[in-house]
Amino acid sequence: MSSNYVHVSNPTAFGRVAVLFGGNSAEREISLLTGNAVLDALLDRGVDAHAVDPRDADFINHLQTGNFDRVWIALHGRGGEDGTVQGLLEMLNLPYTGSGVLGSALGMDKLRTKQLLMGAGIPTPAWRQIDSEAECATVVAELGLPLIVKPALEGSSIGMSKVAQAIELPIAWRKARESGPVVFAESWVSGPEYTAAILHDQVLPLIHIRSANTFYDYQAKYLSDETRYICPCGLMAAQEQELAALALQTFQITGASGWGRVDFMVDAETGKPYVLEINTVPGMTSHSLVPMAAMQAGIDFGGLVWRILETSFIARTNGAAKAATAAAGTNHAA
Repeated sequence: MSSNYVHVSNPTAFGRVAVLFGGNSAEREISLLTGNAVLDALLDRGVDAHAVDPRDADFINHLQTGNFDRVWIALHGRGGEDGTVQGLLEMLNLPYTGSGVLGSALGMDKLRTKQLLMGAGIPTPAWRQIDSEAECATVVAELGLPLIVKPALEGSSIGMSKVAQAIELPIAWRKARESGPVVFAESWVSGPEYTAAILHDQVLPLIHIRSANTFYDYQAKYLSDETRYICPCGLMAAQEQELAALALQTFQITGASGWGRVDFMVDAETGKPYVLEINTVPGMTSHSLVPMAAMQAGIDFGGLVWRILETSFIARTNGAAKAATAAAGTNHAA
């Protein structure tokens, strides 16, 4: 357990809480689901929680004048999960949940995450950035087929495509470019997919994801009733511990903190795990993975939301959380 972990037993210790959700990203609809679920859970537990939508023109003024003591960030995608709102909250001296500016920015940028992982010796699928349609043939020659093509700055699998034939790559590149200028192709890993949720520096039970779709895309994540989530994940204890350790290493190297999720593929032939990406504000919907893992660990949804709010006491560069910890009179776990 992290030495920074703060246990809160009385809801009044949190003070007045703003739940940020909605926003303007491509993941707005999922953020609305997450935020409403979080807000309801906090209210059910007696927390003085209030909805705040950054789409509103005066939301910064609302944060400044609303007498808030801390913020539960339930925003997904750009403008909420990428370090921008975290930077704003630092300037406003408002403690907030989850990762800080650096960890959030790195986690949102899939390409820079992969570059950092490679430098740290953490296995991640081979990739190539694609800056123009003319580069597609070279990318196929270097990486082979099949591939998966991704925009670097989107979550929830938005803009992603599997490419089985070379002729499909320019089409996939154009689709990904609709979500932003930075696009890369990644070698396809054939094998099972797992995800590891992290809460207060502890890895929760892993989940094995079985999607009926070509890959675990937006429809499979949020809409399909055919996607299967297996927890306990079915791995031997030693292998699950190996993936858990790799997830925690990834989380720490990328500067993430508080809570989040790390996604893996495991090669079916070699058994080698590959880190795909990190999520610093995972979904908290009926189809979401972190609540499933928490439930397996004996933490219900309300308890999970509460514990995530406790991450707002993590000490940050501007000292806001340190001051808030002292004011709350809470106790650190050993």
